[in-house]
Amino acid sequence: MPRESASVVVIGAGIVGASVAYYLAQRGCADVIILEKADTEVTGSTARSAAGVRHQFASEVNIRLSIYSIERLKRFTEEVGGYSGLKQIGYLLLLSEPRKWRQYEASVALQNSLGVASRVVTPDEIAALVPGISVDGLLGATYCAEDGHCDPHGVATGYLAAARALGVEVRRSTPAVGFSKNNGRMSAVETPPGPIACETVVNAAGSWAGKVGALAGLEVPVLPYRRCIYMTEPVPSLGSFPFTIDTSSGFYMRKEGDKLLIGVTNENEPPGENLAVDWDWLEIVLERGAKRVPFLENVGVVRRNCWAGLYENTPDHQPILGRRPELPNYVDASGFSGHGVMHSPATGMLIAEEILDGRAHSIDIDPLRITRFASRNAEAEVNVY
Repeated sequence: MPRESASVVVIGAGIVGASVAYYLAQRGCADVIILEKADTEVTGSTARSAAGVRHQFASEVNIRLSIYSIERLKRFTEEVGGYSGLKQIGYLLLLSEPRKWRQYEASVALQNSLGVASRVVTPDEIAALVPGISVDGLLGATYCAEDGHCDPHGVATGYLAAARALGVEVRRSTPAVGFSKNNGRMSAVETPPGPIACETVVNAAGSWAGKVGALAGLEVPVLPYRRCIYMTEPVPSLGSFPFTIDTSSGFYMRKEGDKLLIGVTNENEPPGENLAVDWDWLEIVLERGAKRVPFLENVGVVRRNCWAGLYENTPDHQPILGRRPELPNYVDASGFSGHGVMHSPATGMLIAEEILDGRAHSIDIDPLRITRFASRNAEAEVNVY
């Protein structure tokens, strides 16, 4: 018979929920049930990510999350037993606006002060790093060779396999449909088969975190936004180059085998859960891309290899982590605004500390707690793409 109780119920079996469960179990708290509304885990935003990982953020807390997480991804197989697929090809952030140039120079200084080996590069260095790029109008770029991309599915399934081996249970096709409370605390998570009594609930529901929070009467300012990713036909003549982002146009590209993964965020698209690829938007992507990499005009797109996924955005593009003051056994772990894959190792570690030690302590997550919105202390992360 299915268990009717657990110490911790984690809602969402994506990469963040999987990491949280693994770190709890690794520290001896294996009485954990992960609820997944889909019939297969790791099929939501995790599986549809562009998979970038980078140290190049503008806020100290995000840089620290990256430092810890990328170190864990480098050692993922030996520490967890799965496959991270980390490829440290570097990130190159192109800059053509004087205000942004000064801002990114300051970000590099902050990153360096925390031990990150990022640096400013000149247009000539950009041309050497990216074959066929046009450096017209560029003031320069910032670059970190330790950045790159990973295999989100490999990371998430690695965490889940390790967590299961330690005793964690994953329940598929089992959404959270409500919560029971008693004396100002969560007492159970309601599911279609019945309630699961628990001591702590973790909302790691990704793009649906806002809806899950609402079931508990909580405002979780997370909304889903579609992001379309397009894949070109093979370009075998292209050499290796960093994950490159033009910060003015929003165009980004990286190699995926001998193809190019490309995209531009449509900032005017309203929130929603549409996962159909926007083919009209492809014309904008190709137009902006060709201005920076002219050879793109002669490269076709393979439509069957393109996809769309959802970002779980917050108003300040920062995640929401930690306990709720008004409901102390409910914990937020959502709102990563496109950075959930890269920050999942640190998040799992910190949420485990929050639950088992009473408070996260390895990294100060106070700037990421929900209380920042009420106090108007929310400082937006500006290095967002």
